[in-house]
Amino acid sequence: MNRPAINDPALLDQAHALHPWTHFESFAATPPLVMDRGEGCWLWDQSGRKYLDAVGGLWCTNIGLGRRDMADVIAAQAVKLAYSNTFVDLTHDPAALLAAKLADIAPGDLNRVQFTTGGSTAIDSAYRMAIYYHRCRGEMDRTHVIARDDSYHGSTFASISIGQRSGDKVPEFHYKTDGIHHLSSPNLYRRPDGMDEDAFRDHLVAEFEAKIAEIGADKVAAFFAEPIQASGGVIVPPKGYLRAMSEVCQRHGILFIADEVVTGFGRLGHWFASRDLFDVQPDMICSAKGLSSGYQPIGALIFSDRIWEAMQGDRWYASGFTYSGHPVACAAALKNIEIIEDEGLLAHAAEVGSYFQSRLAPLAELPLVGDVRGQALIACVENVADKETKALLPDELNVGKRIGNAAEARGLMVRPIGHLNVMSPALIITQDQVDFTVDTLAQSITEVADQLVREGVKVG
Repeated sequence: MNRPAINDPALLDQAHALHPWTHFESFAATPPLVMDRGEGCWLWDQSGRKYLDAVGGLWCTNIGLGRRDMADVIAAQAVKLAYSNTFVDLTHDPAALLAAKLADIAPGDLNRVQFTTGGSTAIDSAYRMAIYYHRCRGEMDRTHVIARDDSYHGSTFASISIGQRSGDKVPEFHYKTDGIHHLSSPNLYRRPDGMDEDAFRDHLVAEFEAKIAEIGADKVAAFFAEPIQASGGVIVPPKGYLRAMSEVCQRHGILFIADEVVTGFGRLGHWFASRDLFDVQPDMICSAKGLSSGYQPIGALIFSDRIWEAMQGDRWYASGFTYSGHPVACAAALKNIEIIEDEGLLAHAAEVGSYFQSRLAPLAELPLVGDVRGQALIACVENVADKETKALLPDELNVGKRIGNAAEARGLMVRPIGHLNVMSPALIITQDQVDFTVDTLAQSITEVADQLVREGVKVG
């Protein structure tokens, strides 16, 4: 067999690896970019080329890369206790301490924690727990859940079925559809013509009430909601929308499950966004990503005392994972939270995030840009063919990827998602690095707009 040279990781990867969200034709044509090292907000590829990572890994490198203090804690824990399971009646110091810390920083009575391996498994666990909780209370028919269009909740079978983002549900896979329902996206940019923000909010809430009535209020277990819908296009909801939706849930005995996998641990300047920014006290919070800033794979489902009390009795909770509460991952998460506290990164994220948003806003004047939106250190530029009609460019033009490639050539990484370019830099980003990000992105958008005009595409 002809095998690639052992010292060429790009060709080895191309020959043997299946990546998340692989497009097979493109992957076969172009070897992957091989990253070599990272420090702070910066990445270097194997050729030594330097990039500012405005994506933050995958919404996750909150404290920045290459931290010796994190590496030391991880190494020390691996030597002391590399693994011990947490099934049934076993635990260890890092898991117990982390559970207590999460209870301390979570809002309201969210004092209980189920550890998972990441965000997808946290959502999967929340889905199972919601139904379990209702059945413990004798409500056996509460098995339906409701989410929104443009939502992303993970890639396990249950979590990707709950999500509803364009391009995620491909025809070759099978998804769960029975018992899972979706509402309209709370996308202000794409709201019906002539409808102001308040009317749009009321329209969305009325749609929720109608969907509950259609299913039957006694059959709905939970409502899943990202405070800001991240991968769906950084969709910031109308003012008062999430609060109104939570009131509907309370009125009908439906659990409000906040997916804070992206928005938790400082991305919006707070530990969690649900209550601090959107005035919602959720029944559960799903978290991951910024929980360890990507240094170890870990997730946590944080849930209320009320749910815990309802589940008590002579019964088994038959759910969990081999790596639930992994000691090395828990030690990393504890150190990560300590760093966020000691270095004042929540306040820094809020301050530099405000500057980030103010610098991004003028990009809306560029020919390709229909909308610029976000909050603190999460942002999206939506590219369109026509600013007035908001019509999109044809998919085959791959405008988001073209802009991403142009930015990459200038030493900046932004994430293309269809016609969008999204950003979620590390919480440690500086104003100078924000300036580099925005100026470079503006140059890249302008370059691609010029290319499209030369190709005969109407833009503007």
